Amino acid sequence: MLTVGETAATECTIGWEAQKGPQTALLACPVFEVFFGGARGGGKTDGMLGEWASHADLHGKSAVGLMVRRERVQLLETIERSRQIYGPIGARYSDQDKMWRWPNGARLRFAYLERDADADAYLGHSYTRVYVEELGTFPSASPVLRLMATLRSGEGVPCGFRATGNPGGPGHQWCKARYIDPNPAGWQIRKFTFENPWTRETIERDRVFIPSKLQDNKFLGPEYVANLQMVGSDTLVRAWLEGDWTVIEGAYFDCWRYDLHVVEPFEVPAHWARFRSMDWGSAKPFSVGWWAVVGDDHRLPVQGASRIIPRGALLRYREWYGAASPNVGLKMTAEAVAGGIVERERSDATLRYGVLDPACFKEDGGPSIAERINKVLIQVRLRPFHAADNSRVPQRGSMGGWDQVRSRLVGQDGRPMIYCFSTHAASIRTIPALQHDPARPEDVNTESEDHAADEWRYACMSRPFVPVPVARTRSVPDSGYAPFRSAVPGDWRLY
Repeated sequence: MLTVGETAATECTIGWEAQKGPQTALLACPVFEVFFGGARGGGKTDGMLGEWASHADLHGKSAVGLMVRRERVQLLETIERSRQIYGPIGARYSDQDKMWRWPNGARLRFAYLERDADADAYLGHSYTRVYVEELGTFPSASPVLRLMATLRSGEGVPCGFRATGNPGGPGHQWCKARYIDPNPAGWQIRKFTFENPWTRETIERDRVFIPSKLQDNKFLGPEYVANLQMVGSDTLVRAWLEGDWTVIEGAYFDCWRYDLHVVEPFEVPAHWARFRSMDWGSAKPFSVGWWAVVGDDHRLPVQGASRIIPRGALLRYREWYGAASPNVGLKMTAEAVAGGIVERERSDATLRYGVLDPACFKEDGGPSIAERINKVLIQVRLRPFHAADNSRVPQRGSMGGWDQVRSRLVGQDGRPMIYCFSTHAASIRTIPALQHDPARPEDVNTESEDHAADEWRYACMSRPFVPVPVARTRSVPDSGYAPFRSAVPGDWRLY
Protein backbone atom coordinates (compact mmCIF):
# COMPACT_ATOMS: atom_id res chain seq x y z
CA MET A 1 0.00 0.00 0.00
CA LEU A 2 1.27 3.49 -0.85
CA THR A 3 0.60 5.98 1.90
CA VAL A 4 1.74 9.60 1.76
CA GLY A 5 0.80 12.88 3.39
CA GLU A 6 0.17 12.21 7.10
CA THR A 7 -2.64 14.35 8.54
CA ALA A 8 -2.42 13.30 12.18
CA ALA A 9 -0.25 11.21 14.44
CA THR A 10 -2.50 8.17 14.03
CA GLU A 11 -4.23 8.98 10.73
CA CYS A 12 -3.09 9.34 7.14
CA THR A 13 -4.57 10.20 3.75
CA ILE A 14 -4.39 7.50 1.10
CA GLY A 15 -3.87 9.23 -2.22
CA TRP A 16 -3.39 6.10 -4.28
CA GLU A 17 -3.13 2.38 -3.57
CA ALA A 18 -1.35 -0.09 -5.84
CA GLN A 19 -3.43 -3.03 -7.01
CA LYS A 20 -2.12 -6.46 -6.11
CA GLY A 21 -0.05 -7.99 -8.89
CA PRO A 22 2.05 -6.07 -11.45
CA GLN A 23 1.46 -2.61 -9.91
CA THR A 24 2.61 -3.79 -6.50
CA ALA A 25 5.62 -5.47 -8.10
CA LEU A 26 6.47 -2.24 -9.94
CA LEU A 27 6.62 -0.22 -6.72
CA ALA A 28 8.82 -2.80 -5.01
CA CYS A 29 11.09 -3.42 -8.02
CA PRO A 30 14.73 -2.38 -7.37
CA VAL A 31 15.82 -2.96 -11.00
CA PHE A 32 17.37 0.02 -12.80
CA GLU A 33 15.40 -0.31 -16.08
CA VAL A 34 11.78 -1.49 -16.03
CA PHE A 35 9.34 -1.90 -18.92
CA PHE A 36 5.79 -2.13 -17.57
CA GLY A 37 2.73 -3.10 -19.60
CA GLY A 38 1.87 -5.07 -22.70
CA ALA A 39 -1.92 -4.67 -23.00
CA ARG A 40 -4.47 -1.90 -22.74
CA GLY A 41 -6.26 -1.36 -19.47
CA GLY A 42 -3.44 -2.78 -17.36
CA GLY A 43 -3.07 0.32 -15.19
CA LYS A 44 0.20 1.48 -16.73
CA THR A 45 -0.16 5.24 -16.25
CA ASP A 46 -1.39 4.82 -12.68
CA GLY A 47 1.56 2.53 -12.05
CA MET A 48 4.03 5.19 -13.19
CA LEU A 49 2.37 7.99 -11.21
CA GLY A 50 2.13 5.82 -8.12
CA GLU A 51 5.76 4.70 -8.42
CA TRP A 52 6.88 8.32 -8.46
CA ALA A 53 4.76 9.20 -5.40
CA SER A 54 6.40 6.33 -3.52
CA HIS A 55 9.86 7.44 -4.65
CA ALA A 56 9.15 11.06 -3.66
CA ASP A 57 7.89 9.99 -0.24
CA LEU A 58 11.05 7.98 0.40
CA HIS A 59 13.69 10.46 -0.77
CA GLY A 60 12.15 13.89 -0.25
CA LYS A 61 14.01 16.84 -1.75
CA SER A 62 16.61 14.51 -3.28
CA ALA A 63 13.94 12.97 -5.53
CA VAL A 64 13.80 14.68 -8.95
CA GLY A 65 11.73 13.10 -11.72
CA LEU A 66 10.94 13.58 -15.40
CA MET A 67 7.84 12.07 -17.03
CA VAL A 68 7.78 12.10 -20.84
CA ARG A 69 5.34 11.38 -23.64
CA ARG A 70 5.74 11.70 -27.40
CA GLU A 71 2.93 14.18 -28.05
CA ARG A 72 1.51 17.13 -26.12
CA VAL A 73 -2.08 15.83 -26.37
CA GLN A 74 -1.06 12.53 -24.78
CA LEU A 75 0.78 14.40 -22.03
CA LEU A 76 -2.33 16.37 -21.08
CA GLU A 77 -4.20 13.17 -20.20
CA THR A 78 -1.34 12.06 -17.94
CA ILE A 79 -1.32 15.45 -16.21
CA GLU A 80 -5.07 15.28 -15.59
CA ARG A 81 -4.73 11.85 -13.99
CA SER A 82 -1.85 13.12 -11.85
CA ARG A 83 -4.10 15.89 -10.48
CA GLN A 84 -6.51 13.26 -9.18
CA ILE A 85 -3.71 11.37 -7.39
CA TYR A 86 -1.29 14.06 -6.25
CA GLY A 87 -3.71 16.90 -5.36
CA PRO A 88 -5.31 15.16 -2.36
CA ILE A 89 -1.93 14.32 -0.81
CA GLY A 90 -0.70 17.90 -0.66
CA ALA A 91 1.47 18.24 -3.79
CA ARG A 92 1.17 21.50 -5.76
CA TYR A 93 1.22 21.79 -9.55
CA SER A 94 2.63 24.67 -11.60
CA ASP A 95 1.13 24.79 -15.07
CA GLN A 96 3.79 27.24 -16.24
CA ASP A 97 6.72 24.87 -15.85
CA LYS A 98 4.61 21.64 -15.86
CA MET A 99 5.99 20.59 -12.48
CA TRP A 100 4.65 19.00 -9.31
CA ARG A 101 6.25 20.04 -6.02
CA TRP A 102 5.88 17.95 -2.86
CA PRO A 103 5.80 19.44 0.66
CA ASN A 104 9.03 17.53 1.35
CA GLY A 105 10.80 19.15 -1.62
CA ALA A 106 10.47 16.36 -4.23
CA ARG A 107 9.86 17.55 -7.82
CA LEU A 108 8.36 15.89 -10.91
CA ARG A 109 8.42 17.60 -14.31
CA PHE A 110 6.25 16.67 -17.34
CA ALA A 111 7.55 17.04 -20.89
CA TYR A 112 6.87 15.83 -24.43
CA LEU A 113 9.37 15.00 -27.16
CA GLU A 114 7.83 15.42 -30.59
CA ARG A 115 11.27 15.24 -32.23
CA ASP A 116 14.17 13.04 -31.27
CA ALA A 117 16.43 16.09 -30.97
CA ASP A 118 14.19 17.47 -28.19
CA ALA A 119 15.85 15.03 -25.79
CA ASP A 120 19.12 16.97 -26.10
CA ALA A 121 17.61 19.85 -24.10
CA TYR A 122 17.63 17.64 -20.99
CA LEU A 123 21.18 16.28 -21.22
CA GLY A 124 22.54 18.69 -18.60
CA HIS A 125 19.81 17.82 -16.10
CA SER A 126 20.00 15.35 -13.22
CA TYR A 127 17.09 13.07 -12.36
CA THR A 128 16.59 10.18 -9.99
CA ARG A 129 13.65 8.88 -12.00
CA VAL A 130 12.85 9.07 -15.73
CA TYR A 131 9.45 7.83 -16.92
CA VAL A 132 8.55 7.37 -20.59
CA GLU A 133 4.89 6.70 -21.32
CA GLU A 134 3.86 4.71 -24.43
CA LEU A 135 7.34 3.82 -25.55
CA GLY A 136 6.07 2.40 -28.85
CA THR A 137 5.18 5.90 -30.07
CA PHE A 138 8.90 6.67 -30.36
CA PRO A 139 10.12 5.44 -33.79
CA SER A 140 13.71 5.31 -32.57
CA ALA A 141 15.31 4.33 -29.27
CA SER A 142 17.77 7.22 -29.61
CA PRO A 143 15.94 9.95 -27.61
CA VAL A 144 14.99 7.47 -24.91
CA LEU A 145 18.56 6.31 -24.45
CA ARG A 146 19.70 9.94 -24.30
CA LEU A 147 17.37 10.52 -21.38
CA MET A 148 18.98 7.64 -19.52
CA ALA A 149 22.17 9.74 -19.40
CA THR A 150 20.36 12.18 -17.09
CA LEU A 151 19.92 9.58 -14.34
CA ARG A 152 22.35 10.58 -11.61
CA SER A 153 22.23 11.67 -7.98
CA GLY A 154 24.81 13.40 -5.82
CA GLU A 155 22.79 12.41 -2.76
CA GLY A 156 23.10 8.67 -3.28
CA VAL A 157 19.47 8.16 -4.29
CA PRO A 158 18.96 4.91 -6.29
CA CYS A 159 18.15 6.10 -9.81
CA GLY A 160 15.88 4.27 -12.23
CA PHE A 161 14.25 4.29 -15.65
CA ARG A 162 10.59 3.28 -15.99
CA ALA A 163 8.63 2.94 -19.25
CA THR A 164 5.22 1.72 -20.39
CA GLY A 165 3.97 0.50 -23.75
CA ASN A 166 1.59 -1.62 -25.82
CA PRO A 167 2.21 -3.67 -28.97
CA GLY A 168 2.07 -1.65 -32.19
CA GLY A 169 3.18 1.84 -33.15
CA PRO A 170 6.29 3.03 -35.01
CA GLY A 171 8.59 1.86 -32.20
CA HIS A 172 7.12 -1.65 -31.96
CA GLN A 173 10.21 -3.44 -33.25
CA TRP A 174 12.89 -1.83 -31.11
CA CYS A 175 10.72 -2.08 -27.97
CA LYS A 176 10.05 -5.74 -28.69
CA ALA A 177 13.73 -6.45 -29.32
CA ARG A 178 14.87 -4.68 -26.14
CA TYR A 179 12.25 -5.84 -23.65
CA ILE A 180 10.05 -8.65 -24.97
CA ASP A 181 12.17 -10.97 -27.13
CA PRO A 182 14.70 -11.88 -24.38
CA ASN A 183 11.85 -13.23 -22.21
CA PRO A 184 8.30 -12.88 -23.65
CA ALA A 185 6.67 -14.03 -20.40
CA GLY A 186 8.45 -11.33 -18.44
CA TRP A 187 9.62 -11.18 -14.81
CA GLN A 188 13.15 -12.39 -15.58
CA ILE A 189 15.87 -9.91 -14.60
CA ARG A 190 18.69 -9.54 -17.12
CA LYS A 191 22.03 -8.18 -15.95
CA PHE A 192 24.62 -6.25 -17.97
CA THR A 193 28.16 -5.31 -16.99
CA PHE A 194 30.18 -2.33 -18.17
CA GLU A 195 33.70 -1.17 -17.45
CA ASN A 196 34.55 2.33 -16.27
CA PRO A 197 37.21 3.43 -18.82
CA TRP A 198 39.11 5.47 -16.20
CA THR A 199 38.99 3.31 -13.07
CA ARG A 200 38.49 -0.09 -14.81
CA GLU A 201 35.75 -0.65 -12.25
CA THR A 202 32.95 -3.03 -13.30
CA ILE A 203 29.51 -1.42 -13.32
CA GLU A 204 26.33 -3.50 -13.35
CA ARG A 205 22.95 -2.56 -14.76
CA ASP A 206 19.78 -4.68 -14.86
CA ARG A 207 16.58 -4.69 -16.90
CA VAL A 208 13.19 -6.39 -16.54
CA PHE A 209 9.82 -6.61 -18.29
CA ILE A 210 6.82 -6.62 -15.94
CA PRO A 211 3.75 -7.70 -17.95
CA SER A 212 0.50 -5.99 -17.04
CA LYS A 213 -2.80 -6.98 -18.68
CA LEU A 214 -6.43 -6.01 -18.45
CA GLN A 215 -7.29 -8.78 -16.01
CA ASP A 216 -4.82 -7.22 -13.55
CA ASN A 217 -6.98 -4.08 -13.31
CA LYS A 218 -9.95 -4.59 -11.00
CA PHE A 219 -11.46 -1.24 -11.99
CA LEU A 220 -12.12 -2.23 -15.62
CA GLY A 221 -14.68 -4.94 -16.25
CA PRO A 222 -16.56 -6.67 -19.09
CA GLU A 223 -17.77 -3.35 -20.56
CA TYR A 224 -14.20 -2.28 -21.35
CA VAL A 225 -13.44 -5.70 -22.83
CA ALA A 226 -16.47 -5.30 -25.08
CA ASN A 227 -15.29 -1.83 -26.11
CA LEU A 228 -11.93 -3.23 -27.20
CA GLN A 229 -13.57 -6.07 -29.11
CA MET A 230 -15.75 -3.58 -30.98
CA VAL A 231 -12.78 -2.05 -32.80
CA GLY A 232 -13.44 -4.67 -35.49
CA SER A 233 -9.85 -5.68 -36.19
CA ASP A 234 -8.86 -9.14 -34.93
CA THR A 235 -5.20 -8.16 -34.86
CA LEU A 236 -5.90 -5.00 -32.86
CA VAL A 237 -8.03 -6.91 -30.36
CA ARG A 238 -5.23 -9.45 -29.87
CA ALA A 239 -2.63 -6.71 -29.45
CA TRP A 240 -4.67 -4.57 -27.05
CA LEU A 241 -6.54 -7.23 -25.12
CA GLU A 242 -3.91 -9.96 -24.89
CA GLY A 243 -0.73 -7.92 -25.17
CA ASP A 244 0.35 -10.05 -28.12
CA TRP A 245 3.65 -8.62 -29.43
CA THR A 246 3.63 -10.91 -32.46
CA VAL A 247 0.73 -8.86 -33.82
CA ILE A 248 1.56 -5.66 -35.69
CA GLU A 249 -1.55 -3.51 -35.94
CA GLY A 250 -1.62 -0.68 -38.46
CA ALA A 251 1.20 -2.19 -40.50
CA TYR A 252 1.78 -0.53 -43.86
CA PHE A 253 2.26 -3.92 -45.52
CA ASP A 254 -0.66 -5.69 -43.92
CA CYS A 255 -0.47 -8.18 -46.80
CA TRP A 256 2.85 -9.60 -45.52
CA ARG A 257 2.69 -13.20 -44.36
CA TYR A 258 5.69 -15.17 -43.23
CA ASP A 259 4.26 -18.46 -44.50
CA LEU A 260 3.74 -16.98 -47.98
CA HIS A 261 6.71 -14.69 -48.54
CA VAL A 262 9.53 -16.48 -46.73
CA VAL A 263 11.12 -19.69 -48.07
CA GLU A 264 13.94 -21.88 -46.86
CA PRO A 265 17.25 -21.30 -48.70
CA PHE A 266 17.93 -23.38 -51.81
CA GLU A 267 20.46 -23.32 -54.62
CA VAL A 268 19.44 -20.67 -57.13
CA PRO A 269 19.60 -21.96 -60.74
CA ALA A 270 22.53 -20.41 -62.57
CA HIS A 271 20.44 -19.34 -65.57
CA TRP A 272 18.12 -17.09 -63.54
CA ALA A 273 18.84 -13.39 -64.14
CA ARG A 274 20.35 -11.69 -61.10
CA PHE A 275 20.80 -8.13 -59.86
CA ARG A 276 21.43 -6.23 -56.65
CA SER A 277 19.81 -3.26 -54.92
CA MET A 278 21.11 -1.06 -52.12
CA ASP A 279 20.00 1.62 -49.67
CA TRP A 280 22.96 3.55 -48.28
CA GLY A 281 23.48 4.35 -44.62
CA SER A 282 26.32 5.23 -42.28
CA ALA A 283 24.91 6.50 -38.97
CA LYS A 284 21.77 4.60 -39.97
CA PRO A 285 21.93 1.02 -41.34
CA PHE A 286 22.64 0.27 -44.98
CA SER A 287 20.89 -2.59 -46.77
CA VAL A 288 22.11 -4.58 -49.75
CA GLY A 289 19.98 -7.25 -51.41
CA TRP A 290 20.81 -9.76 -54.12
CA TRP A 291 17.89 -10.83 -56.28
CA ALA A 292 17.11 -13.51 -58.85
CA VAL A 293 14.28 -13.39 -61.36
CA VAL A 294 12.54 -16.78 -61.38
CA GLY A 295 12.96 -18.16 -64.92
CA ASP A 296 10.22 -20.79 -64.88
CA ASP A 297 7.70 -21.97 -62.31
CA HIS A 298 9.96 -23.43 -59.62
CA ARG A 299 8.71 -26.22 -57.40
CA LEU A 300 9.99 -26.30 -53.83
CA PRO A 301 9.79 -29.44 -51.73
CA VAL A 302 7.72 -28.83 -48.62
CA GLN A 303 7.04 -31.44 -45.99
CA GLY A 304 3.92 -33.32 -47.02
CA ALA A 305 3.23 -31.07 -50.03
CA SER A 306 4.89 -28.90 -52.66
CA ARG A 307 5.09 -25.20 -53.30
CA ILE A 308 5.58 -23.30 -56.53
CA ILE A 309 7.37 -19.98 -56.96
CA PRO A 310 5.90 -18.52 -60.17
CA ARG A 311 7.83 -17.45 -63.23
CA GLY A 312 8.78 -13.76 -63.09
CA ALA A 313 8.80 -13.57 -59.28
CA LEU A 314 11.68 -11.86 -57.50
CA LEU A 315 13.67 -14.02 -55.09
CA ARG A 316 15.95 -12.32 -52.57
CA TYR A 317 18.72 -14.88 -52.14
CA ARG A 318 21.23 -12.85 -50.11
CA GLU A 319 21.02 -9.99 -47.63
CA TRP A 320 23.66 -7.77 -46.03
CA TYR A 321 22.29 -5.39 -43.42
CA GLY A 322 24.80 -3.02 -41.87
CA ALA A 323 23.48 -2.39 -38.37
CA ALA A 324 25.15 -2.32 -34.97
CA SER A 325 21.72 -2.49 -33.29
CA PRO A 326 18.14 -1.72 -34.37
CA ASN A 327 18.25 1.40 -36.59
CA VAL A 328 21.88 2.16 -35.72
CA GLY A 329 24.45 1.94 -38.49
CA LEU A 330 28.00 0.60 -38.58
CA LYS A 331 29.51 3.89 -39.88
CA MET A 332 31.52 2.05 -42.53
CA THR A 333 33.14 3.97 -45.37
CA ALA A 334 31.80 3.66 -48.91
CA GLU A 335 34.98 1.79 -49.89
CA ALA A 336 34.60 -0.70 -47.04
CA VAL A 337 30.98 -1.41 -47.98
CA ALA A 338 32.03 -1.87 -51.62
CA GLY A 339 34.68 -4.33 -50.45
CA GLY A 340 32.01 -6.28 -48.60
CA ILE A 341 29.92 -6.45 -51.75
CA VAL A 342 32.92 -7.72 -53.73
CA GLU A 343 33.56 -10.45 -51.16
CA ARG A 344 29.93 -11.61 -51.24
CA GLU A 345 29.77 -11.77 -55.05
CA ARG A 346 32.94 -13.83 -55.59
CA SER A 347 31.02 -17.03 -56.34
CA ASP A 348 27.98 -15.43 -58.00
CA ALA A 349 27.01 -15.67 -61.62
CA THR A 350 27.38 -12.34 -63.43
CA LEU A 351 24.77 -9.84 -62.33
CA ARG A 352 22.74 -7.93 -64.90
CA TYR A 353 22.78 -4.60 -63.03
CA GLY A 354 22.68 -2.84 -59.65
CA VAL A 355 20.41 -0.07 -58.40
CA LEU A 356 21.29 2.35 -55.60
CA ASP A 357 19.55 5.17 -53.74
CA PRO A 358 19.79 8.14 -56.17
CA ALA A 359 20.81 10.46 -53.31
CA CYS A 360 24.17 8.66 -53.34
CA PHE A 361 24.95 10.13 -56.76
CA LYS A 362 24.93 13.73 -55.52
CA GLU A 363 28.34 15.38 -55.40
CA ASP A 364 29.15 17.77 -52.58
CA GLY A 365 32.71 18.99 -52.86
CA GLY A 366 34.14 15.60 -53.79
CA PRO A 367 33.36 12.18 -55.24
CA SER A 368 29.83 10.98 -54.50
CA ILE A 369 29.10 7.90 -52.40
CA ALA A 370 28.06 6.09 -55.59
CA GLU A 371 31.28 7.01 -57.40
CA ARG A 372 33.41 5.71 -54.52
CA ILE A 373 31.48 2.42 -54.37
CA ASN A 374 31.45 1.96 -58.15
CA LYS A 375 35.19 2.59 -58.42
CA VAL A 376 35.86 -0.47 -56.24
CA LEU A 377 33.33 -2.62 -58.11
CA ILE A 378 34.64 -1.69 -61.56
CA GLN A 379 38.21 -2.47 -60.54
CA VAL A 380 37.26 -6.12 -60.06
CA ARG A 381 34.91 -6.14 -63.07
CA LEU A 382 31.65 -6.28 -61.15
CA ARG A 383 28.52 -4.49 -62.28
CA PRO A 384 28.42 -0.92 -60.96
CA PHE A 385 25.32 0.70 -59.53
CA HIS A 386 23.08 3.10 -61.39
CA ALA A 387 20.52 5.40 -59.81
CA ALA A 388 17.34 3.67 -58.68
CA ASP A 389 13.85 4.98 -59.31
CA ASN A 390 13.07 6.61 -55.98
CA SER A 391 9.31 7.01 -56.50
CA ARG A 392 7.43 6.33 -53.30
CA VAL A 393 3.74 7.04 -53.95
CA PRO A 394 1.89 7.41 -57.28
CA GLN A 395 1.96 10.94 -58.69
CA ARG A 396 0.36 12.21 -61.91
CA GLY A 397 -0.20 8.75 -63.28
CA SER A 398 3.29 7.43 -62.44
CA MET A 399 3.86 4.24 -60.49
CA GLY A 400 4.55 4.39 -56.80
CA GLY A 401 7.39 2.31 -55.36
CA TRP A 402 5.39 1.18 -52.35
CA ASP A 403 2.54 0.17 -54.63
CA GLN A 404 4.98 -1.98 -56.60
CA VAL A 405 6.17 -3.71 -53.42
CA ARG A 406 2.58 -4.29 -52.33
CA SER A 407 1.59 -5.59 -55.79
CA ARG A 408 4.36 -8.18 -55.68
CA LEU A 409 3.52 -9.17 -52.11
CA VAL A 410 -0.12 -9.71 -53.11
CA GLY A 411 0.91 -11.37 -56.37
CA GLN A 412 -1.38 -13.21 -58.76
CA ASP A 413 -3.88 -16.04 -58.23
CA GLY A 414 -2.92 -16.37 -54.56
CA ARG A 415 0.81 -16.67 -55.29
CA PRO A 416 3.17 -13.82 -54.30
CA MET A 417 5.57 -12.41 -56.87
CA ILE A 418 8.34 -11.64 -54.35
CA TYR A 419 10.09 -13.88 -51.79
CA CYS A 420 13.07 -13.87 -49.44
CA PHE A 421 15.06 -16.59 -47.71
CA SER A 422 14.35 -17.32 -44.05
CA THR A 423 17.91 -16.24 -43.21
CA HIS A 424 17.17 -12.60 -44.08
CA ALA A 425 16.53 -11.45 -40.54
CA ALA A 426 16.54 -7.69 -41.18
CA SER A 427 13.89 -7.78 -43.89
CA ILE A 428 11.71 -10.20 -41.91
CA ARG A 429 12.04 -8.07 -38.77
CA THR A 430 11.54 -4.59 -40.17
CA ILE A 431 9.27 -4.71 -43.25
CA PRO A 432 6.15 -6.20 -41.58
CA ALA A 433 6.49 -3.63 -38.77
CA LEU A 434 6.49 -0.50 -40.94
CA GLN A 435 3.71 1.97 -40.17
CA HIS A 436 1.86 4.59 -42.20
CA ASP A 437 3.18 8.16 -42.07
CA PRO A 438 0.57 9.99 -39.94
CA ALA A 439 0.99 13.14 -42.06
CA ARG A 440 0.94 11.28 -45.39
CA PRO A 441 -0.94 7.97 -45.01
CA GLU A 442 -0.01 6.74 -48.51
CA ASP A 443 3.66 6.74 -47.51
CA VAL A 444 5.71 4.79 -45.00
CA ASN A 445 6.71 6.48 -41.75
CA THR A 446 10.29 7.49 -42.60
CA GLU A 447 11.23 7.78 -38.92
CA SER A 448 10.93 4.02 -38.57
CA GLU A 449 13.55 1.45 -39.61
CA ASP A 450 12.72 1.48 -43.32
CA HIS A 451 16.14 0.79 -44.89
CA ALA A 452 15.52 -2.78 -46.04
CA ALA A 453 12.09 -1.74 -47.33
CA ASP A 454 13.60 1.13 -49.32
CA GLU A 455 16.01 -1.30 -50.92
CA TRP A 456 13.13 -3.71 -51.76
CA ARG A 457 11.37 -0.73 -53.33
CA TYR A 458 14.37 0.03 -55.57
CA ALA A 459 14.45 -3.62 -56.64
CA CYS A 460 10.74 -3.69 -57.46
CA MET A 461 10.88 -0.42 -59.39
CA SER A 462 13.73 -1.82 -61.52
CA ARG A 463 11.40 -4.62 -62.69
CA PRO A 464 7.80 -3.31 -62.61
CA PHE A 465 5.09 -5.89 -62.10
CA VAL A 466 1.66 -5.63 -63.73
CA PRO A 467 -0.86 -8.29 -62.64
CA VAL A 468 -2.53 -10.13 -65.53
CA PRO A 469 -6.29 -9.47 -65.62
CA VAL A 470 -8.31 -12.42 -64.33
CA ALA A 471 -9.91 -14.44 -67.16
CA ARG A 472 -13.64 -13.85 -67.48
CA THR A 473 -16.29 -14.98 -69.96
CA ARG A 474 -19.54 -13.49 -71.18
CA SER A 475 -22.17 -14.49 -73.71
CA VAL A 476 -22.37 -12.69 -77.05
CA PRO A 477 -24.99 -13.15 -79.79
CA ASP A 478 -22.50 -14.39 -82.41
CA SER A 479 -20.14 -17.21 -81.59
CA GLY A 480 -20.41 -17.05 -77.81
CA TYR A 481 -16.91 -15.71 -77.01
CA ALA A 482 -14.71 -12.91 -78.25
CA PRO A 483 -10.91 -12.81 -77.91
CA PHE A 484 -9.45 -10.29 -75.44
CA ARG A 485 -5.85 -9.10 -75.46
CA SER A 486 -4.41 -8.60 -71.95
CA ALA A 487 -1.93 -5.92 -70.93
CA VAL A 488 0.86 -8.50 -71.04
CA PRO A 489 2.21 -9.05 -74.61
CA GLY A 490 1.62 -12.57 -75.88
CA ASP A 491 -1.01 -13.38 -73.29
CA TRP A 492 -4.45 -14.07 -74.78
CA ARG A 493 -7.52 -14.60 -72.65
CA LEU A 494 -11.21 -15.23 -73.40
CA TYR A 495 -13.46 -12.36 -72.37
